[in-house]
Amino acid sequence: MKKYVLGSVAAVGLVLPIAPPVLLAPAVSAIQYELTFNAATARARSLTVTMRFEVAGAGTVALSLPAWTPGAYELSNFARKVSQFDATSGGRPLHWDKQDYDTWRVDATAAGPVQVTFAFAADTLDNAMAWSKSDFLLVNGTNVFLYPEGIGLDFPATVTVTTDANWLVTTGMHAVGPRRYDAKTYHDLVDMPFFIGRFAVDSARIEGIWNRLASYPAGALAGPSRKLLWDQLHGILPAESKVFRETPWENYSTMIIFDSSYGGGSALEHQSSHVGIYNPGFVGTPLLASITAHEIFHAWNVKRLRPRDMVPYRYDVPEPTPLLWVSEGITDYYADLALVRPGIVDSAIFLNLTNGKIDEVAQVPPVALEDASLSTWIQPTDGTGTIYYPKGSLAGFLIDIMIRDATGNKKSLDDVMRGLYTSVYKQGKGFTTEEWWAAVKALAPEKNWDDFATKYVDGRAPFPWAQVAPLMGLRQVADTVREARIGISTAAADASVLVTQVAPNGSADAAGVRVGDRLVKVGGIAVTGEDFAPLFRARFGRKAGAPYQIVVMRGEKEITLDAKVIEETRIESRLEFDRKASLKAAQVRSGILHGVTNP
Repeated sequence: MKKYVLGSVAAVGLVLPIAPPVLLAPAVSAIQYELTFNAATARARSLTVTMRFEVAGAGTVALSLPAWTPGAYELSNFARKVSQFDATSGGRPLHWDKQDYDTWRVDATAAGPVQVTFAFAADTLDNAMAWSKSDFLLVNGTNVFLYPEGIGLDFPATVTVTTDANWLVTTGMHAVGPRRYDAKTYHDLVDMPFFIGRFAVDSARIEGIWNRLASYPAGALAGPSRKLLWDQLHGILPAESKVFRETPWENYSTMIIFDSSYGGGSALEHQSSHVGIYNPGFVGTPLLASITAHEIFHAWNVKRLRPRDMVPYRYDVPEPTPLLWVSEGITDYYADLALVRPGIVDSAIFLNLTNGKIDEVAQVPPVALEDASLSTWIQPTDGTGTIYYPKGSLAGFLIDIMIRDATGNKKSLDDVMRGLYTSVYKQGKGFTTEEWWAAVKALAPEKNWDDFATKYVDGRAPFPWAQVAPLMGLRQVADTVREARIGISTAAADASVLVTQVAPNGSADAAGVRVGDRLVKVGGIAVTGEDFAPLFRARFGRKAGAPYQIVVMRGEKEITLDAKVIEETRIESRLEFDRKASLKAAQVRSGILHGVTNP
């Protein structure tokens, strides 16, 4: 923090800090950005960011950096990655200081050009962040593009990429010259991530629109596995565009990173691209296609059609909404449909995916979909932080079945999505909870949607599979399972597994496990992630009363606790296709699986 000496107060000898005189903000125009990443900056795992603009006169310009990336519902505070900040005009230094932790005040002394530069650390392997290797960079616009306070976010801008001559650049931004791009608004600017460096990239036209596939490292997705993903894209895109009856982008980029240090797979959506990060084990698997389908559907549902709480995007504060179950959960339902409708997977796998979601929901405490949608911003540790994905997907499935049943398969959830897309997004608005249910009710008014919303969306009641599943020719099957249970709930925390709940009178409770303990071993099984429970059940099934040990870290001390196996009875529910389904139910089933309705 810079300080300025005003003078001394003789009586007490104090030296007081002084702020520079407050200057009125001048008009800002001609905003340009430059990203510099090459072999030299890669060695420091950083990039250099330059912002240039014109000011109409002397004054203070406040420049802010976003705190989060839409789609990643958490505050990341990208300003913490900034260093070596500098401001000049005509080669002469300008005074600057911080207004707050993510806003810089630059004092322009006269009308003319202003240039701001800084280094940004690209060291975090995350879809919403910046990450680099010796020959590659992923960077999101929200990470690095400052915006002037007070002029709104509808200003146009250009971006120039400066990199090694033999390196590539891929982005969804509109090219206006060699490695030079433009954006109509700041919202567009920060919604177009960049790949810079050495990577594989090729393109194909799908339904008349160019699609780009970029992957790093260059050889990680090649040969038959690359062809397989292209084949899947040729099925996914038409299936999803059919829902909305338009594809509202000039081109689309699927941008993928494979890294062995990444434990799973995840992706983040943008308006005409998405970035996926995967362990190499995902290559050639249906999971890669599923996540890809999810992110592409987001280009309609949430990047365009989205809740009013997030219209327009603000980048300095959270934008919580109770409707993430629609934006994320129903998107996940359509990801499954985008695989089964073009035949990428068969109906049995579609049902397996659905049953997997039912089981996933059953493993966490009951939580309302609206509550889970809101709570994700604080990342609750009870397992419900992202449950709106599978539970929202199941809610969408139920709603789809009920609409098709009520209308004789003449209307569907597709009509809800398409109708809101037209009446809300195309009018430049976001939708509310009331507008969502109004769109549903308009298609099937005879159903009690108020009751459904109260019980299953704003409430915690178990989903009514026994009543709704038969409407699609499915039947609910329940099996009684007796299995060894430890009696704890856990959450991943700082490369360890933290005990978040201990069930009364369970095995762990009797052994003396406490909330806050970090698991080391359970029954001789090393706990390196939250996948230890199935291994425990496999090892100690049908061994009620058998002794085993639970090793925990309690504070800085490792403690070994003696426990005994306790078996518990659990009801396992799943859906099966009913061979005796009625003709009407069979039509509903066919309609959902093939994306059709009756005339």
